Amino acid sequence: MSRTLAIAGGGSWGSALSIALAPRFERIRLWVYEPDLARRMQSGRENDVYLPGFAIPDHVLVTHDLEEAATGADIILGVMPSQHARGVYERMLPYVGRSTCFVSATKGIENGTLLRMTEVIAEVVGRKFSPRVAVLSGPTFAREIARGDPAAVVISSTDAELAADIQCAFSGPSLRLYTNADPVGVELGAALKNVIAIGAGVCLGLNLGSNTLAALITRGLAEISRLAIALGGKPRTLAGLAGLGDLVLTCTGELSRNRSFGIELAKGRKTSEIVSSMTMVAEGVSTTRAAVDLARREKVEMPITEQMYAVMELGKDPRTAIRELMERSLKPE
Repeated sequence: MSRTLAIAGGGSWGSALSIALAPRFERIRLWVYEPDLARRMQSGRENDVYLPGFAIPDHVLVTHDLEEAATGADIILGVMPSQHARGVYERMLPYVGRSTCFVSATKGIENGTLLRMTEVIAEVVGRKFSPRVAVLSGPTFAREIARGDPAAVVISSTDAELAADIQCAFSGPSLRLYTNADPVGVELGAALKNVIAIGAGVCLGLNLGSNTLAALITRGLAEISRLAIALGGKPRTLAGLAGLGDLVLTCTGELSRNRSFGIELAKGRKTSEIVSSMTMVAEGVSTTRAAVDLARREKVEMPITEQMYAVMELGKDPRTAIRELMERSLKPE
């Protein structure tokens, strides 16, 4: 394609998307936050920190300069951690115009405001013009996308024309996009599954079996759906790629950072200790607090999320948390 794609975020996911989408765009600019990493990627054509072993295509411009990345871009694909998203969009605001559309591939909720990422984009860019915004989500691990393994994801927007446009632009032999008109359900499914995946890691770390994991995934999906529907999401969305599909992958896949975080929690390690030892961000850590706040605001029952919050933030013993989940009052499914 002749259009220019800017990818804001040079972690594993942003780097993998630059590889996967390279055949679809003549010009791709990959903005990397860390200047030293950006320089190494420029010369060595590899993200040796977050995605080692995969070559960044030659026509992908790697830069630490946000102005260079964003100026004149037709599509800006946001892949930064959720708690840094507002700052990045604010910094790029002077360099974007009305012809630019935004695709968010960040899976999280902003703490404090409790806004989804497309809402953050609309709020920040809306100070200059009303942006066209879509969200990209689904069951994907960065290394498998970079390797070219077939994957299916969802592109969701209330702007059907934009969703169809991005679907055509991004789809290729190894990446299939389905359109969806429910960004609320897609974004909440993407964010909240990370919390349940931490619980899955706790179960694994405690040597609990497949029965326990199946129950956690199923009841986790139930509480994700309750909150998403309360906020305007559609049940069908939560049964699809951005809901059940992503939840199953993140709870069972060995490449899941959130699952790995939960395994460490089960060993008795503190949240701050685990976070400081991780190279990459486990989005579920910050999302758990936002999810609890959203559930309380909307008066939605989310017992698994509440217990994960107690384990991570209040130091509750994981076995006690599981026992309390099992001893809750009995009710219909």
